[in-house]
Amino acid sequence: MIKVATPSRICLFGEHQDYLGLEVIASAINLHFSTKAVKRDDSLLKIKIRDSSIGELGATNDEGKYEEIILDAAVEQVYEKPRDYFKSIVNVVKREGFAVPGADIIMDSTIPIGKGMCSSTTMVMALTATLVALCDPEAARDKRRMAYLAWKAEVQEFNEPGGMMDHYASALGGLTHMDFRTGQCEAEPVELNMPGCYILFDSLQDRDCTKVLAKAKFPTLDGIAALSKYGVTSIRDFYDHPELCEHLDEVDEFNRARVIANINDYRLQREALELIKSGAMTDEKLGAMLSEHQANLRDGLGISTPAIDKILETAIANGAYGGKFNGAGGGGCLYVYAPLDKADQICGAVKELGYPSMILKKDDNGLTVTVEE
Repeated sequence: MIKVATPSRICLFGEHQDYLGLEVIASAINLHFSTKAVKRDDSLLKIKIRDSSIGELGATNDEGKYEEIILDAAVEQVYEKPRDYFKSIVNVVKREGFAVPGADIIMDSTIPIGKGMCSSTTMVMALTATLVALCDPEAARDKRRMAYLAWKAEVQEFNEPGGMMDHYASALGGLTHMDFRTGQCEAEPVELNMPGCYILFDSLQDRDCTKVLAKAKFPTLDGIAALSKYGVTSIRDFYDHPELCEHLDEVDEFNRARVIANINDYRLQREALELIKSGAMTDEKLGAMLSEHQANLRDGLGISTPAIDKILETAIANGAYGGKFNGAGGGGCLYVYAPLDKADQICGAVKELGYPSMILKKDDNGLTVTVEE
């Protein structure tokens, strides 16, 4: 039997910036997508995946509800819908040179679905690594390679606007600084040992990740393009050459707001990385910087919601240092950084509003592949 597990993540700094070729600081957390797989004697992939109706934070599959997908791994998969991930995974893995065998596969998850917690990415990652592991377990333990293949199956195959942050944050585990300036992911682990805790909340609002990404990404790119005559090619240029900001008035108001928000968020990421690496980050500073990031995402990119804002306001009023939504925005999950001794009070206050929560722990393992006889 092959067992694979890969964690979800929270993005601390650099939300919506990986696909702009910028930088991100993200942490893997103790919510996982996992698989169990046994080879078959034929070429059929019989996949049972936890029913999508079980999607809220903390929901469990006590009744054993699964959806079933059956594919023939021996044939080229033909996509019948957008984001036809099970088929794209098979196609990408086979193109990589792996002779995918038939298998019975069970997929389970503790990750909220459609809530900005990379449930789709971790599902794609787990199944990609599983199909590779059925052929070559050691190849499946190459975390960077699996992250890249999962990105190809989820994003490149369907020409979607997302980036690589989720794939590498999940695969590598721990707290990671990622730089996407080359179009690939250059990643380094970083340490941030703080006495507080992260608390995750579910706003109970689903969101359309692709639409939210496009709403944030393309206006920013249009704004950068409008200033290309001044040599602007990236948000990074405004950080390296602040004098370029004097030209922002030439960009229309809608796009300008998104460009400015991204400039501010890139600056925040750079400041946070310096504080983390120097050991100078404090509880209060981390909370304030997370809240500043949230304000940029809310006011500049326009992708927060009243429910998210209310949860954050309540958590901070009850002792949290600060926080932000997680993932694409437009609904989904959010988190705060808080004193550990205030966690129960914060969770209780938000529960009174009707929203579930959980205290998070960092996952240092990332993608794991286990072979059992």
